[in-house]
Amino acid sequence: MTLADFIPKQPIKTPSKGKVTWQSPSNIALVKYWGKYGEQLPKNTSLSFTLNNCVTTTTLIYKEKKEKNKFDFKVFLDGKRAENFEPKIKTFFQRIEKYVPFLKEFEFEIHTENSFPHSSGIASSASGMSALALCLLSIEKEATDLDEEFFRRKASFLARLGSGSAARSIEGPLVLWGEHKKIQNSSNLFGSVLDSEIHEKFATYQDTILLVDKGEKKVSSSVGHNLMHNHPFAEQRFKQAQENISTLIKILKEGNLEKFIKLVESESLTLHAMMMSSNPYFILMKPNTLEIINKIWNYRADTNSKLCFTLDAGANVHLLYPENEKTKVLDFIKSQLVAHCQNEQYICDKVGSGAKQIFDRS
Repeated sequence: MTLADFIPKQPIKTPSKGKVTWQSPSNIALVKYWGKYGEQLPKNTSLSFTLNNCVTTTTLIYKEKKEKNKFDFKVFLDGKRAENFEPKIKTFFQRIEKYVPFLKEFEFEIHTENSFPHSSGIASSASGMSALALCLLSIEKEATDLDEEFFRRKASFLARLGSGSAARSIEGPLVLWGEHKKIQNSSNLFGSVLDSEIHEKFATYQDTILLVDKGEKKVSSSVGHNLMHNHPFAEQRFKQAQENISTLIKILKEGNLEKFIKLVESESLTLHAMMMSSNPYFILMKPNTLEIINKIWNYRADTNSKLCFTLDAGANVHLLYPENEKTKVLDFIKSQLVAHCQNEQYICDKVGSGAKQIFDRS
């Protein structure tokens, strides 16, 4: 598909007013995307687990207005006006206007809430932008005949223009984003469900997020991505990621957990190595991040557990493990790891199936 495919071919006769609600999950990349070009396009392919419990619920209330020469919207987070989010939404609207041409025809209220603490290091931009994209596209669907596959692809396409990783939050359980020469129909424009047959072990995989540092990141992801433009190791990293995608897909088919652990942990540490070797350089891990990693390695050596970790672009640690180890891993967390979490907080999650529309039954 091309950019032109997402531009409506005829005027959209939308309803004059309405309300729509979508609930969209966050995701955690197993093979990381780090480095972008153009308009939110990835320099390498990424592959992620869609989460189940860490979700953003967004309600979009809209009504037609007379003056149609500018964007008109307000953002509310947990019921309170959140003006600090509005510049990002304005940028998003500017990027998607040619694909959603009715944006200036309405006055919008965007009401959003997260099932997880804000600034907890979970990718709320992924869940939030994907939920908003789905709401906007639902307005278009009211007036046009969009089949389900195109609806999902365009939602992912729009979400990507708000936050790159949001392209992976529309569907699940495993979502691929970015062109790969060995994967048919892979695209930089949108994410899609990994079509390969996946071993049943991964269908119920668990993700417990240890909240090491709930503060705002000192370096935004956008700044970090941009530092890859002149990074001395960038091209080798992009090549490595493409190779790791092919390797991981084979692992996911076979159900080889030992190989899964090695690749996933290596990917997360490589991500942070790129941050530490950029110019300017920066470190997002905290001392407690390293304490947790070392305890995971010791625990695995002592118990032959298949527990492993991955990291996003922050200090918090995602613990990935098979469902049959859930009781033992939670005991391990409570006895050895919560001391390294801010206020002893952690979130229990698992692999999910993607976004869903919420219908008002009142």
